[in-house]
Amino acid sequence: MATIRASCAECGDVELTTADVQVRICSADEQGTYLFRCTVCRSMVVKVAEPRTIELLLASGVRCTRWDLPLELVEARPVGESITHDDLLDFHEKLDDDLALSCAMQSLLGG
Repeated sequence: MATIRASCAECGDVELTTADVQVRICSADEQGTYLFRCTVCRSMVVKVAEPRTIELLLASGVRCTRWDLPLELVEARPVGESITHDDLLDFHEKLDDDLALSCAMQSLLGG
């Protein structure tokens, strides 16, 4: 098993094995990151990786997962006016008013 040297923001350079590191590649743009749990402080560390770094990690036996962007990023956005600060305040007040909340719920449920 290969030894990999990486850097933790808290602890500096740490030595890892291929089993300690994971590569993640975004299917949409092929950008990659690698992640590991620091062997000293146990913090999760995620770093952006250049294609050459990813190639080296994969060639050394590091496991790789691919991920997709959330569908919300490609869904059509609703058309209409944006919610204002006053709209939020009105909504907050209605949540505190049990009768108004009950009426609103009944109208949504068709009752």
